[in-house]
Amino acid sequence: MKKIQISPSILSADFGQLASEIKRLEDGGADMIHVDVMDGHFVPNLTIGPPVINRLRNCTKLPFDVHLMITPVHKYIKDYAAAGADIITIHPEATNNLKDSIEHIKSFKKKVGVSLNPDTKIDIIEEVISEVDLVLVMSVFPGFGGQKFMPEVVDKIKNLKKEKDKKNLNFDIEVDGGINFQNNKIVIEAGANILVSGTTIFKENNGNIKKNIDALKLI
Repeated sequence: MKKIQISPSILSADFGQLASEIKRLEDGGADMIHVDVMDGHFVPNLTIGPPVINRLRNCTKLPFDVHLMITPVHKYIKDYAAAGADIITIHPEATNNLKDSIEHIKSFKKKVGVSLNPDTKIDIIEEVISEVDLVLVMSVFPGFGGQKFMPEVVDKIKNLKKEKDKKNLNFDIEVDGGINFQNNKIVIEAGANILVSGTTIFKENNGNIKKNIDALKLI
């Protein structure tokens, strides 16, 4: 079993203090930084773009786990790669050719992720699953932080893990959406090895980030 990693979402951070918030996450034991990019079109919210990511890149050596919730995604991949993303995750629905977009990400020497919304079936990535580094299972519908975890996605995580083992693949299984101390064990046991969390990490235990990250890792 892969080591459990935590990718805190800066969507729940203080946007007026992003540099110091990222430093707090690094000091607290975060494995990477999850950056939610939304365009107000593919999802009903607007967040940050390449210039902000580029400035934040100098604040930490932790990998930037960049989740692109934008369409058309293909033409913006280069910008996010140049800004400092280490992992670029895209939605199959946001590109006209998923295979081409995956190859485009790889051309910039970045890790590739594909994201599955709660109502997106695994079949949509069947032909490319051997080419990706990460599959992100959304346990809420993307667009806003602070939503409740949807337990029905647990079966999807289990099925992904079965597919991974059957084909002897090595991609990470990441879960994002409402992850807290009540459901972290469930998704880990189902096969997830990277947990994205925002509200829980920044708000629980009076904002004790290290304590919250350790608890999510089941330490």
